[in-house]
Amino acid sequence: MRKVLFAVAVAALPAAALVDVRVPAAHRVLLQLQPGAVDALTGVALAAAGLAVLGRFPRHALGWLMSGFGAWWALDGLASSWLAYSTSAGLPGGSAAFLIYQRLGAGLTLLLPLVLLLFPEGRLPAGRWRVVSLVSLGLTSLLPLTLIAAPSEIAQAASESGPIPAPLRAIDLDLVHLPLPDEVWTALLGVAQLCVPLSLVAPFVVVVRRYRGSAGLDRTRLRWLVWAGVVDLMVMLTFRLLPGSWTAAGLTVGVVLTAAAVAVGIVRPDLVDVDRLLGGTVVYALLLALTFVLDLVVLGSAGQFLGSRLNDGERLVIAVFAVAIAYAQLRHRLWRLVRRWVVGDRDDPYHVVSGLAERLEATDDSEAQLLTLARTVRRAFRSSYVGVEITDALLVEDGERPAETRALPIAYRGERIGRLVLPARVTRPTPGDERLLADVIRQAAAAARAVHLAEELQRGRERIVSAVEDERRRLRRELHDGLGPTLAAVAARIDMARITARRSGDDADQILGQARQELTGLLAEVRRLVHGLRPPALDDVGLVGAIRQLAPDLTMTVEEHGDLTGLPAAVEVAAYRIAAEAITNVRRHARATTCAVTLTRADGVLAVEITDDGVGLGAAATTGVGLVSMRERAAELGGTCVVAPMEPRGTRVLTSLPARDEVTV
Repeated sequence: MRKVLFAVAVAALPAAALVDVRVPAAHRVLLQLQPGAVDALTGVALAAAGLAVLGRFPRHALGWLMSGFGAWWALDGLASSWLAYSTSAGLPGGSAAFLIYQRLGAGLTLLLPLVLLLFPEGRLPAGRWRVVSLVSLGLTSLLPLTLIAAPSEIAQAASESGPIPAPLRAIDLDLVHLPLPDEVWTALLGVAQLCVPLSLVAPFVVVVRRYRGSAGLDRTRLRWLVWAGVVDLMVMLTFRLLPGSWTAAGLTVGVVLTAAAVAVGIVRPDLVDVDRLLGGTVVYALLLALTFVLDLVVLGSAGQFLGSRLNDGERLVIAVFAVAIAYAQLRHRLWRLVRRWVVGDRDDPYHVVSGLAERLEATDDSEAQLLTLARTVRRAFRSSYVGVEITDALLVEDGERPAETRALPIAYRGERIGRLVLPARVTRPTPGDERLLADVIRQAAAAARAVHLAEELQRGRERIVSAVEDERRRLRRELHDGLGPTLAAVAARIDMARITARRSGDDADQILGQARQELTGLLAEVRRLVHGLRPPALDDVGLVGAIRQLAPDLTMTVEEHGDLTGLPAAVEVAAYRIAAEAITNVRRHARATTCAVTLTRADGVLAVEITDDGVGLGAAATTGVGLVSMRERAAELGGTCVVAPMEPRGTRVLTSLPARDEVTV
């Protein structure tokens, strides 16, 4: 069916052209009719646009409307051609052609509100706006319905187009007529004409509401409609400045461009950068208006101040130079202003990236840096909201957070450190926008990484201070509750032994023996405290020897690769504690027969690998305190500790610790 409608429109075009060439020019001027082929060409453009839409979306309402209205418009042009030809050659069919062209053709005014109400999805708005839309279409239909049966004399007078041309009076202009009083028809036509502009208010409001509530692909499609509106306004204003015969040509150009914009907006909205196209159109529209005004001002001023000393040609030359100078100055600035208004700062990527770098450099506070980033992205992409999350915690946001969002990962050297949160419904980015966003995210990654490191450093400082205070508290408690009372008891016994020695040497010796036992226990307690600070075996036999002493009852091999001398004390203690915890787990839980420990130092890293041939980690195994402590010890030094099962059985603990040579002073 869609091909039939297109074929009708295409067939009407050459038919109208053939008839037009037979109409005398003087007769056409008398009838005030443009060649019907112009209207037929408009119909072909509409039908072609509808065919393109239906080829992609066979059930799209706008596709069928443009195809139908295209065929109708082309036949309306053919009727116009036949009306002019039949009245000039005295052929039959003039009355029917007048009815089709003049009366039924008024129904073509329904196309504009239908396009506004149905674009881009092909459906009327829902809710109360559907009722408003239907009422609006009813008001638009009032004039075409009234013109069908209104007397021609009254309809011509209501249109203020002057008297009916003499050739048309020779034919019956009222094939369809309702016998109502002239006053009634005059009132009906007046009300119908008033309803036409009023009926367009609701469609324009619907378009504005859709545009404000749209994003992504829908927003891009609606921008095509906005572009068509801007172009139509430019065309109509331009052709209004030309002689009256050009007005109809302006209507044709506007309809053709609108049909093309609607078809592209539905079928291929990303065919070109519509934002750049819209910005350029607005710029050149403003420049055209400014050029026209500047011409009038220059020509008027030249005539006013220079009088008869300049002829018209000289005034025109002055106007051209003035316009050229003003054009060169205004074009670039207007372009930047309009583009920034249409698409935001992203039209100037260098400005966005360099400006962000300058603002980040001038900001020391980490939260302020992230807020600067969020504001830059929001301004560049004209987004209603931007949030920056670091390590799954929302730190800053700019704008009101919508119900639906989408996140872009922020990664630094392959490590995900945060997210850039944007509204879920945003304008679909072009390839250039994606490159700009990637550049911004790279700067965001550096800023976020700095924030992340600052936060980690602060938390590390807090942990160090807390650990130092905890260790001091523990030592104080141990010394106060353990060593203190014991030393006091020993001192008391010594004093007692001195007093007792005067009376009985045996009693004094017994008291000194008890003091000796308490001192022995005290020495053991001191050794325990010292061992808690740093295992003595590390200083006595080194890291490898100390690990060998951990499990005398277990078949264990300890191998070393690389030079293990000069390791930082903290690394030695961490490696020893992790190995001790892992070996303890092997002895208690693994039911293993052998255990192997390998220490490798290379490229500033100490790798400690503990493997066993035990039962391994089951699927239901839980992370205990020991495994957590091993990971925490490694993380405190900036290393890692991974515990994983081995095939076919056993467990592997691999720890990597930074091990640069310790600097001694």
